Amino acid sequence: MTLRSRFDGLGADMKKKATSRSAWVLPKQSSSFAPPDTWTNKDNDVTPPERRTWTAFTILGFWFSDALNMQGWEAPSSIISVGLTWREAILCNCLGMMIVAIPMMFNGAIGANLHVPYPVAARASFGFNLAKFAVVIRFVTALFWNSIQTFSGSFALTNCISAIWPSYLNIPNHIPASMGVTTQQMASHVLFWCIQFPILLIPPHKLRWFFIFKAVVVTASSIGVAAGMVKYASSSGDIWAQEPAVHGSQRAWLIMTCMMSSAGGWATMATNIPDFTRYMHDKKGQYWQGLFLPVISTFLAVMAIIATSAGKVVYGEYIWDPSVLAAQWTGPKGRTARFFVGFSWVVGQIGTNLSANVITAANDLTSLFPKFINIRRGAIIVTIIGGWVMQPWKIISSASSLLTFMSGLAIFLAPVAGVLASDYWLVKRRKVDVPALYDPHGRYQYWHGLNWRALVAFMVSLGPNLPGLANSVSPSLGLKGGIVHLWDLNYLYGFYVAVFVYVSLNLVFPPQETFVPEMISGDIWSEADYGESDIIESVSADGSRDTVSEEKKPLDVETEKL
Repeated sequence: MTLRSRFDGLGADMKKKATSRSAWVLPKQSSSFAPPDTWTNKDNDVTPPERRTWTAFTILGFWFSDALNMQGWEAPSSIISVGLTWREAILCNCLGMMIVAIPMMFNGAIGANLHVPYPVAARASFGFNLAKFAVVIRFVTALFWNSIQTFSGSFALTNCISAIWPSYLNIPNHIPASMGVTTQQMASHVLFWCIQFPILLIPPHKLRWFFIFKAVVVTASSIGVAAGMVKYASSSGDIWAQEPAVHGSQRAWLIMTCMMSSAGGWATMATNIPDFTRYMHDKKGQYWQGLFLPVISTFLAVMAIIATSAGKVVYGEYIWDPSVLAAQWTGPKGRTARFFVGFSWVVGQIGTNLSANVITAANDLTSLFPKFINIRRGAIIVTIIGGWVMQPWKIISSASSLLTFMSGLAIFLAPVAGVLASDYWLVKRRKVDVPALYDPHGRYQYWHGLNWRALVAFMVSLGPNLPGLANSVSPSLGLKGGIVHLWDLNYLYGFYVAVFVYVSLNLVFPPQETFVPEMISGDIWSEADYGESDIIESVSADGSRDTVSEEKKPLDVETEKL
């Protein structure tokens, strides 16, 4: 009777929402700083002190949870598949991680110091309205990654099922070859999506032990696969003696391309890292991620490269996909290993989707449509679109297409990360008015909510990379020369050109109305924190200071003076 009552209530609610748009409107939430007429969401508010619990060890756990996934294995393995050696693959991965770690630390400091999420932090540099454009870019990339991680997880699930029932691999195909997916692969995709969906609706803070479990099983699985493949290859000398398939300048530019692809794989996190560092208790602790990410990623890359190189000796070809590699194992021992390796990657993909993609994209939706979408609704929308609209099977069909995809996302995210970091560190010199970030008519309104300096920097950074992207997607275009080689430097060019152009424009055309003599914190204290005649100091829009004496007056009332 209880279940029937709940289903009846759900049905009535859905019927009401199907006939009335107003039924989708969420209850209006109050914000510490947003004007009363502005619809907002508490998830975008300044992180309260009691929730700032992250330390350097939390950051370490976060990167163990996030970086250990199938794409972290496939990216360095695919570098070998396109013609480079294992030494060059490790070099590309390690340097790529160091490249992306620089903007990650700079932008991570924004969240650690201001305690605001990425959609709010972007308003200081892009303007209140143009920041929505930066949020949309990040939202789309998070959708793509959610889609890729989900479809990759379905291959891992196939290993689990086929290890128990080998006939599962013999399901007849009724899907046209042009679709890029078979009936059996689609069946696994449906099953994985159904397993993942309810887990993605659980708040991450309730899944702490799940993330610890993921770090343990994926680490153990990666070491086991590498060790097992070396044993199968018999002679480790054959693994390390393989020669490059490309030479000369083509080899040099291919190294740069692979390096940028490694960096591009984490371009999303380098941009939206304030979403996570806003919870830092120790502000300097977030800088440790500049070490944690390269070390963890290089560990996984080394395991992947060893296994892939050994696979060349054993099977005569480079197998860059860990699920395809596990599918080669037969016999009782082989099938047992295939099951546990597949299981570890199923856990890994779900964990990465939850921590890095679904919650991130759901946060973007709540900031874009706070009147209709909360975190839970956002997670549902993202999971459905990522699983069924993005068609990930066309993206990861080959090693070269995966590298192109990772680089393609980077050219859109690099200028956003560059503008964000340069505005905070070089233009405003860490002096930001946090309450004004929530006011659409405040000091960060710029011109109609748009900072044209940020827009120009974005276009100058993005434009020259577009021909190279088009040529990578469609080689039949036949583009040659410097414009193609500029694409080989896509993330480096995009980030640093955006920094140079944005800072230069601000030096020539300084937005004086956005400058304050020192940072204005967004912390809110209760009345109990004030004495009978506490002194409250406020900062006006022109930067001048006004000291007033108030009797037990809470700071949130005083924010009208900020």
